[in-house]
Amino acid sequence: MDAMTRSNDTFNDMSGVIAADRAHIWHHLAQHKPFETVDPRIIVEGKGLRVWDAKGKEHIDAVSGGVWTVNVGYGRESIAKAIYDQVLKMNFFGGAAGSVPGALFAEKLIAKMPGLSRVYYANSGSEANEKAFKMIRQISARHHGGKKYKILYRNRDYHGSTLATMSAGGQNERNAQYGPFAPGFVEVPHCMEYRKQWDVENYGLRAADAIEEVILREGPDTVGGLCLEPMTAGGGVITPPEGYWDRVQEICQKYNILLHIDEVVCGMGRTGTWMGYQNYGIKPDFVSLAKGVASGYAAISCMVTTEAVFDMFKDDPNDPLSYFRDISTFGGCTAGPAAALENMRILEDEDLLGNTLRMEKRLMGNLSNLMDKHRVIGDVRGKGLFCGAELVADRGTKEPADEKKVAAVVADCAAQGVLIGMTNRSLTGLNNTLTFAPPLIATGDDIDAITHAVDIALTKVFS
Repeated sequence: MDAMTRSNDTFNDMSGVIAADRAHIWHHLAQHKPFETVDPRIIVEGKGLRVWDAKGKEHIDAVSGGVWTVNVGYGRESIAKAIYDQVLKMNFFGGAAGSVPGALFAEKLIAKMPGLSRVYYANSGSEANEKAFKMIRQISARHHGGKKYKILYRNRDYHGSTLATMSAGGQNERNAQYGPFAPGFVEVPHCMEYRKQWDVENYGLRAADAIEEVILREGPDTVGGLCLEPMTAGGGVITPPEGYWDRVQEICQKYNILLHIDEVVCGMGRTGTWMGYQNYGIKPDFVSLAKGVASGYAAISCMVTTEAVFDMFKDDPNDPLSYFRDISTFGGCTAGPAAALENMRILEDEDLLGNTLRMEKRLMGNLSNLMDKHRVIGDVRGKGLFCGAELVADRGTKEPADEKKVAAVVADCAAQGVLIGMTNRSLTGLNNTLTFAPPLIATGDDIDAITHAVDIALTKVFS
C-alpha cells in the first residue's frame, strides 16, 4: 500500500481518536501543555521501518519505536501468528509453573550466551534489573552476613524508572524530584573519553581504576554488585575506551563483586552481536534483557544468570527463606516468549546481525561525512545500529550545543518524515546528542535517507 491508499483507507477520520487521546492519555516523557493546541502524535500503522501517523504522514523510523525496541521492524505477520496460536492455546499461568514457549525460548537464548544458564522472566527492563538487585541483596544476606549489600552504578548510565532502578541511575535530570532513593547504591565515574575526567594516555584503564577507588572508599566487604551498560545508551551513546572492560572484570574478580550487565538496549543484535557485552569479552554474572527480545510485539524481559548464582538459592532446602521469593505476574504470560522465539528465528534466518554490521559502516561513515561538513558535530560514536552524534557550540571547548537547537534538529527531521532521537532530560546541560537506532532491517538507501534529513536539518537550524 502506498501512503495515499493508506490515507484513504485507514485515516479517513481520526478526529475522535485524537480527541480521546487528548482528553484521557497521559503520554510518556511528554509535557502536555502544548497538546492543548497541537495534536499529539498518534502512530497508527507500521511496515518494515516505516510508520504512518494519524494524519497519514509516512515516517522513516530511525529510533525503532522511539525507544530502540522494534529490532526486526513492523508488520511481522509470523510473530503475530505465533502470539495468536500460543495465547489461544494457553495465554497465562503464574511463573511458579513453566510454559512451552518459556522453556523453548530460554533454551535458544542460553545457546547465544555462553557461560550463563538460567532465565528469570519478567515484563520490563526496569523489572529485570530489580530482580538482579534483589538477588545480590539476598546473596549478601545469606552468604555474607548482610555486609555485601551495596550496588555500584555508573554516572550517565540508566537502568529503569522504578525507585530502585532510579537509585542506580546516573542521570540527574531523570532522577530529579523523585527522591529520596533507596540506600546502598553508589555511583562510579563515567568512561566517556570525549569528555574525559583525566588527561592520561591509557584513559580506559584510568576510568576503570576509578571504580576500584570507589570500592576501596566504600569497603570491598560491603560491595556486592556492579551494574553497567555495555555501552551507555540514553546517557549519550558512549562506547567504552580501550582496556576498560578487561580492567573492570579484573576488579570485580579481585573483590568478589558480581557483575551485572544491563543489555536492555544493546541486546538481541542491536550492536551486531547477540549481546552488546560480547563485543568486549565480558563474562557477566547477570544480564538483563528487554526491548529487542520480542521487538515490541509482546511484553517480555529476562534476567539471565549463571548456574553458580542459581545454586546460591537452593543450597539449603530446609531454610524457608533460602529461595528467591519473588514474583512477576506478567512474567507468566506466554505471548512474550512465543514472540521472542519467532523474533530470534527472524534475526537468524535473515542474517540481521550481519546486516547490522554492514549498515554500521554506512551509518558511521555518513555521520562522519556530516561531521566534516558541519562543525556543530563534535563527536560521532556508536556500534552496530546504535549511533550518536554529539552537537557542540564550539569544537575546541566542547561546549554543548543549545538544547533547544538540538531539539529543533529532531523536529525538522520529523517534518521531513524521518524520526530520530536525542538525549532527553537526562543530564543537565548535556542533552545534546542525536541518536540513531533504526530497525536492523535497514538498507543502505534507508541509512542515506536518514542522514540526508539530518544534513538538511543541521543546515537549517545552525546556519
